[in-house]
Amino acid sequence: MSDLPRKAVTRTAKLAALPLGFAGRATWGLGKRIGGKSAEIVGRELQQRTAEQLFKVLGELKGGAMKFGQAMSVFESALPEEVAGPYRAALTKLQEAAPPMPTRTVHAVLAERLGPNWRELFLEFEEKPAAAASIGQVHRAVWHDGREVAVKVQYPGAGEALLSDLTQLSRFARLLGPLIPGMDIKPLISELRDRVSEELDYELEARAQREHAAEFADDPDVVVPDVVHQRDQVLVTEWIDGTPLSEVIADGTPEQRDRAGQLLARFLFSGPARTGLLHADPHPGNFRLLPPEKEGGEYRLGVLDFGTVDRLPGGLPQTIGDSLRMTLEGDAEAVYGLLCDEGFVKESIDLDPDAVLDYLLPIIEPAQAEEFTFTRSWMRGQAARIADPRSPAHQLGKQLNLPPSYLLIHRVTLSTIGVLCQLDATVRLRDELEEWVPGFLPEVPEDLDELDGEEDEQPAGA
Repeated sequence: MSDLPRKAVTRTAKLAALPLGFAGRATWGLGKRIGGKSAEIVGRELQQRTAEQLFKVLGELKGGAMKFGQAMSVFESALPEEVAGPYRAALTKLQEAAPPMPTRTVHAVLAERLGPNWRELFLEFEEKPAAAASIGQVHRAVWHDGREVAVKVQYPGAGEALLSDLTQLSRFARLLGPLIPGMDIKPLISELRDRVSEELDYELEARAQREHAAEFADDPDVVVPDVVHQRDQVLVTEWIDGTPLSEVIADGTPEQRDRAGQLLARFLFSGPARTGLLHADPHPGNFRLLPPEKEGGEYRLGVLDFGTVDRLPGGLPQTIGDSLRMTLEGDAEAVYGLLCDEGFVKESIDLDPDAVLDYLLPIIEPAQAEEFTFTRSWMRGQAARIADPRSPAHQLGKQLNLPPSYLLIHRVTLSTIGVLCQLDATVRLRDELEEWVPGFLPEVPEDLDELDGEEDEQPAGA
């Protein structure tokens, strides 16, 4: 029934050919250098050709291959600008589109999941998909009560494809490392594999989306479409128009970029505090910039796809806010002690607290300023500092440990920063941290609170 390449042997063969292609291009590059081209120019050409082949294959296969490509897409800001262009073009295609399922396959899935009379549920149903992504595609339709809706249909065999692809990709993760300097690819692939069952479960996704929709129902800044219907591998939600964030990145005005960046940061940090859930798939294809509701109003952020969330009942861990605050205060000993207590530094390792502080400060620079402009050059500088084997930051970074409970939070935060750099947005990040992250502001002693209250009650002139 499915036109998604499902057979393990077919998918594995396509992915297995990638390392061979990398090796072939390396040989080609050596020949070019012998022929007189500089290593720098040849290296740039190699990266461009590698990116083109990699993302062509990932887009064709959908499944876990494309999911990996989408996860990588938010880090293109870390690439040298002269090679980022081809990457950017290939990655942007992955964020919004992939080869769609044939109409007959879509109809068969809807008949199986919604019943043979599925068309009676809709007044209109557009056969051409509005978007096609890693494990499913979206069709625009009109529900039987007149509401415009998005109908998300999961590809048959998506689960097998996801696991097969990610297993195969993990086998040559080392070869993919040079694509994004300073990023360890293998943990990213492992974490994506761990989330497969959740990603495929549209009932779980519907529940997470309903919770967000209820919480943000009256929010002036963030719009979450509500769930209309869910059955097995079909999910029907309210339709929202708006400009995809990938288009804002490509052609947005400074006002649109800054507003999108501010709201993206706000949603990242406020979500866990308000819903106990962290939206864990922050690539640009999952966001829309919506026009103001009324004249003189501001742009709003539309949020889609709640298939991957991190469950944080108490909001973001206070350790994050405490460590950020202590780092900004320059308290090296306190920061180091906290990192040791939380397992970021293993007991067998002894590090210099001041060196740890020097490692962290450039990373959290955006939290220090009243407002900060996220740029690709800043991201490239951070990536180069951590990726260069000769730098102290590289050596220290290799000795730090990321506890499992922080893995997803870490990836989402890095991904969001990557998108902010793509937007070239000026953001008041500190405002969001103060508002939503426990521990970022120092706690005011209770007795001081009481004293302030007593002073407020004093009569004028007392």
